[in-house]
Amino acid sequence: MNKLYVKKFGGTSVGSLERIEAVADAIAKAHFNGEQQVLVLSAMAGETNRLFALAAEVDPKAHPRELDMLVSTGEQVSIALMTMALSKRGVKARSLCGGQVKILTNSQFGRAAIDKVETEYLKALLDAGVLPVVAGFQGVDPQGDITTLGRGGSDTTAVAIAAALKADECQIFTDVCGVYTTDPNLEPSAQKLDEISFEAMYEMAKLGAKVLHPDSVACAERYRVQLRVLSSFEHGSGTLIRFDGTDMAEAGIVGIAVSKGLGLVSLSEVAKNTEIEKALFQCLLNGGVETDLVVKLDAADGLGLTLPVNAMEQCLRLLDELGSQHSLGTVSYETGLAKVSLVSNGELALTDVASRVFEILAGVGIQVKLLSTSEIKLSVVIAEEKLQHAVRALHHAFALNKV
Repeated sequence: MNKLYVKKFGGTSVGSLERIEAVADAIAKAHFNGEQQVLVLSAMAGETNRLFALAAEVDPKAHPRELDMLVSTGEQVSIALMTMALSKRGVKARSLCGGQVKILTNSQFGRAAIDKVETEYLKALLDAGVLPVVAGFQGVDPQGDITTLGRGGSDTTAVAIAAALKADECQIFTDVCGVYTTDPNLEPSAQKLDEISFEAMYEMAKLGAKVLHPDSVACAERYRVQLRVLSSFEHGSGTLIRFDGTDMAEAGIVGIAVSKGLGLVSLSEVAKNTEIEKALFQCLLNGGVETDLVVKLDAADGLGLTLPVNAMEQCLRLLDELGSQHSLGTVSYETGLAKVSLVSNGELALTDVASRVFEILAGVGIQVKLLSTSEIKLSVVIAEEKLQHAVRALHHAFALNKV
């Protein structure tokens, strides 16, 4: 029986008619070589941003349902053009929106979660030799309204379809050759990894690596979907994201993820009172402010929060309101920060790693403003202007340039 692959192509991979034609060539070749394929496409590069900008000009507070109706059209353009390109190459193909496939979601517009992917129609098309070309990023809720899955949602669409169809592999095609030890734009000696564990990949994705959306990695692990990241611009085996670490090297640092454009808010008294701490996080959540790292500060009662700098104004306004009801102590803030995270493929002696990181960064004149650890990652917050310097020093110190 021929293998079945679900192949997702991101915005840069279908960003122009030339790119669509190039992808269609590769898909047609695989089709005539006997592969069964389901394509999942993003909108053409820049299109979703353009649509959001149009909406903002009409009404900056547009209802999320109408936003989803608007921005979901970007993927429709991609799938229709791709199907035309495949058809002229003699491939029987059909473009499908999320609702036509029956990608069923909840009603959380703008950040919907997939509840179920019905496979009857997809299987019927595949059995008839028709290649389904599916719009990523979208589904339909119980009321029949179009929903979108949030940024990076096309990755999740592809994994969910692969899980439902029990595909042999879900392949995410992007503009890089796979998963690298760090961002090659920051460190030219970054190495492509042939494989990485799901746990490490999930942390890398959460911590700023753009190559995969964290929701898609979590979905792939939950349903045991074989996942691979490849380039749509050149041939290669990409990076396999593994279910287990049985053949992985012993625990060690496998990658460095970065996140820019952060701010830090420090509160001097919150941590001494769990009720105030609870009220703080509820206040920020209700106000739409997502915090990143939450760390107890050196002062016994201090608390530090990192967040995107564009949410700083809203955060400070909410804290000002909360401060009229609870004692938060001194509230101070800082911007122009970045987060550098070291991710391992197993549990590490993070105390030893932390002291080494402090030593490495101090040796190149970089101050650590905040430190956070979990079982397999260690994150430090530093001045953003020092980011490249820090990444290069850590990348070489942990020998990631020799992977």
